[in-house]
Amino acid sequence: MATFNQALFQHLTDGLDRGGVVSVVDEVTGPVGAETVGHLMADSRLSMLAAAAVLNRYDVVIVQHEYGIYAGRDGDQVLDVLHRLRVPVIVVLHTVLGSPTPNQRLVLEQIVEAADAVVVMSKTAAARLFEKYVINAAKVAAITHGAPTPILQGAAPTRLPDLVSGAVSDVASALSAVTPHSAYSDEFAAFTARPSGPTILSWGLLGPGKGLEWAIEALADLRDLTPAPRYVIAGQTHPKVLEREGEAYRTSLMNRAVALGVDSMVRFDPGYRDTQSLQRLVRSADVVLLPYDSSEQATSGVLIEAVAAQRPVVATRFPHACELLANGSGLLVGHRDPAGIAAALRRVLTEPALAATMTAASARLAPDLAWPAVAAQYRDLAAGLLAARAGHAARIHVAAGFAA
Repeated sequence: MATFNQALFQHLTDGLDRGGVVSVVDEVTGPVGAETVGHLMADSRLSMLAAAAVLNRYDVVIVQHEYGIYAGRDGDQVLDVLHRLRVPVIVVLHTVLGSPTPNQRLVLEQIVEAADAVVVMSKTAAARLFEKYVINAAKVAAITHGAPTPILQGAAPTRLPDLVSGAVSDVASALSAVTPHSAYSDEFAAFTARPSGPTILSWGLLGPGKGLEWAIEALADLRDLTPAPRYVIAGQTHPKVLEREGEAYRTSLMNRAVALGVDSMVRFDPGYRDTQSLQRLVRSADVVLLPYDSSEQATSGVLIEAVAAQRPVVATRFPHACELLANGSGLLVGHRDPAGIAAALRRVLTEPALAATMTAASARLAPDLAWPAVAAQYRDLAAGLLAARAGHAARIHVAAGFAA
């Protein structure tokens, strides 16, 4: 969420518009970025009033909505701010639940009612919103999740050295032995490249439901490939999972890799990566794997970034994958299906013509997924709202709403 808001804010305000960010925080600690103009804290009426006052200084407010971000029952405290805004409001729905509770449905319907426009990030999310909620359909716009502009163009992956030295055979010490990302240089100069097999990559915040256990099981069916592929799992554990369960999920993945005898094929990269470092990592992959358990996920930023980077994709049949990969840029597999995952990966890794076709299909989608193109759609939407209120076009001063 924070990464999305930061990227959208950057591209909306890049040399064109004045902007500011009101951050959602548990408490205000330490220095804040220059773009931060306010904070919204849970259960604080004073904070809510102050946030609304700051946001009303701008021409347009963009509010990021995700479950678990805002306080109150099903996040209903965000309504206290929305109802006090006098400027046009765009609400970005990062999740549209297919089976909401009655109160979740009510809160989201009230959020849509309070907004001047609502953005969803896929056709699937739009259809779900129309079918499951009583809302004004005229307010809804579909604008894809953005992705960084690729550093490199073309089909060939950019080879990088091993990201983590050693396997995970010593499960108890594996996490502490991983080199922190702060020790990496941008070019990974601290490592020496060595011959290796093709790279399978999964990245994002780790936690139950990511399906990475099925991916590790699938590796057992790929040990006959020469050279054997390596599977890179990049990303920190989700903060809420870490608070609740520690590194139990990551450790369970390590244990599974050892038990299946594929620990030498798995690399964990648990550090934080900035945009450029992540782009280089994605470009190093021969195939991106999204083995998610969810059959409800209507938006995936990881999927968007993989396609924008023109990497072949293997994904389970969650709604956004079914929609975005329909043009041939990826292969779909069943949920919790290691055999199906292995078969799809084998095809991508051993059929160069198939991989090239998938890359070409992604290349046709990539320009519309880049952040500059996505931000332009938000700017057009904001300008339309301002014109509707004022009767003419106006220069936009945008507040990038709330960022967790």
